[in-house]
Amino acid sequence: MTRFIDVPTMSRLVQEIGLAPFIGELADTIQQDFIRWPDFDKSARVANHSEIGVIELMPVSDAKRYAFKYVNGHPANTQRGLYTVMAFGVLAEVDTGYPVLLSELTLATALRTCATSLMAARALARPDSRRMALIGNGAQSEFQALAFHHHLGIEEIAVYDVDPHATDKLMRNLSVYTDLKLIRAKSTAEAVRGADIVTTVTADKAYATIITPEMIEPGMHINGVGGDCPGKTELHADVLRAARVFVEFEPQTRIEGDIQQLPADFPVVDLWRVLAGTETGRQSAEQVTVFDSVGFALEDYATLRYVNSQAERLQLGSHVQLVPTADDPKDLFRHTRSGATRAVMRRVA
Repeated sequence: MTRFIDVPTMSRLVQEIGLAPFIGELADTIQQDFIRWPDFDKSARVANHSEIGVIELMPVSDAKRYAFKYVNGHPANTQRGLYTVMAFGVLAEVDTGYPVLLSELTLATALRTCATSLMAARALARPDSRRMALIGNGAQSEFQALAFHHHLGIEEIAVYDVDPHATDKLMRNLSVYTDLKLIRAKSTAEAVRGADIVTTVTADKAYATIITPEMIEPGMHINGVGGDCPGKTELHADVLRAARVFVEFEPQTRIEGDIQQLPADFPVVDLWRVLAGTETGRQSAEQVTVFDSVGFALEDYATLRYVNSQAERLQLGSHVQLVPTADDPKDLFRHTRSGATRAVMRRVA
């Protein structure tokens, strides 16, 4: 039987573990898998693009497990009462192909995205970072804020969104965290001023330049999350040219990340090499670093692996018969008949 994690069960799993511990443990799990990067069979995601959005399949595997995620990105969905990003995923055995886990990944994607941002910032941001700017206050913004507050020591966050209702929502949701100072900025430039870390997590599918060169200050770490498909950017090209840029899976980021604006030979650094200790991350306190994050399947693999182990530990989730039972593995046709008919056929045989 296949373990099934629906949205209420994922919500309960997060509550049982605790949001901050969940994010921290997930970041550690993702880092563990990034460090063993060469063990994985990797490819860029398969995408079906339209003028208003994208639907993607994201596969990856090692010698033991195969995982994939189905995910969309439709910024106009909020006008229809739907989330911009929705997802589900599967974790399966490589030896048999048997599906071990079928799970919702809409909530889990927000969690793995902030956990990946945290993982990168631990390696790249200045250790004394205390102030953050959060540009884009939609569905993923609170997760990013709390990941950096709880696990990186961020004490103050300046927030801005072109939609004031999104900022209202964020301020309301984070108001219970009384040890986190929130500043409502009137513009991106105002939010970014004096920030140690800048996170951009906007949704519009457009060649945007939300962060421009005059906003950059020495030593900043930029966590570029929203530029994640062809035709969608957040950072001015000169911001990238003046920084040390880190990527997840370079062939995918060249197509989907902010570096799509630049020549194919523009130098970037594989984040996994920094995590594994074979490449330098930040080279000085004054250097500007950019994590050009587009989201990669290995992060979903690690998330499914973590969710499966924690659900098993806490005995959460149901079990579904996603594939037929195999009393006679050469007889699939029998599943087209009723149980009584199958019993008769067995007696005749």
